[in-house]
Amino acid sequence: MNGSSAPYRLIPGAPDSPVILHVPHSSRTVPADVREGIVLDDAALARELDHITDSYTDRIAAEAAACCAARSAPRPWLFVNRLSRLVVDPERFPDEREEMRAVGMGAVYTRTTHGEALRPDGHREEPLLDRYFHPYAAAMTDAVTERLAAVGRAVVVDVHSYPSERLPYELHGDGPRPPVCLGHDPFHTPPDLLAHAERAFAGFGGTGVNSPFAGTYVPLTYYGSDRRVGALMIEIRRDVYMTEPGGPAGPGLDRVAAALAQLVDAVTGEPGV
Repeated sequence: MNGSSAPYRLIPGAPDSPVILHVPHSSRTVPADVREGIVLDDAALARELDHITDSYTDRIAAEAAACCAARSAPRPWLFVNRLSRLVVDPERFPDEREEMRAVGMGAVYTRTTHGEALRPDGHREEPLLDRYFHPYAAAMTDAVTERLAAVGRAVVVDVHSYPSERLPYELHGDGPRPPVCLGHDPFHTPPDLLAHAERAFAGFGGTGVNSPFAGTYVPLTYYGSDRRVGALMIEIRRDVYMTEPGGPAGPGLDRVAAALAQLVDAVTGEPGV
């Protein structure tokens, strides 16, 4: 699967950049045939998309890459999901390992952010996994493999956002909700990578680690087995850069993009990260 038919877009960066900015949840696009399997009416679906979409994170990543290029620094690679996470969520485990299945939000969601029915009981997830999830996972794996072959390392920076107020679906939402949450993995997030992120995002009123969302994305081929693949999740609280829920972006977006570019520069220039 490639070109315009692909559920993702890989935007090339500098040949010597190890960094992949991964943007999995920025799109609101739901193909018509997938829409037919969703039980919400159009108004309710629009409201759900307001709550579940990491709005403008594709813009944040693109502007960060442009900032790097403008300084003649190595431009990161971008891997962007072109479809809504209501189609499939490429960051979930596609099987019983996924704890979010408990609230109907595994790789294929059956419930909304507020616990309402999204798909009918008995909905088969395999066709969506085969059509969208597995090709996406394979392409992201290939992108990491190519960085390893070219540079000897890969650093996946997961670009997300989250609401300022807890939504009912959150399993671990009772902890702090800092302006910037950094998702850390004990195997794939070296201390220097986390420290670089804390410095880059220090100007937003504070950062936290693994609250309210924890961990980060690594393709399963490399997960827990290859330390050449570093990873960190950046969760920007939405009131930092936009009007919630689903409203316009504000001036904070440019500041967030500049901070992300600072992180990319630091990571690119330090081989041990």
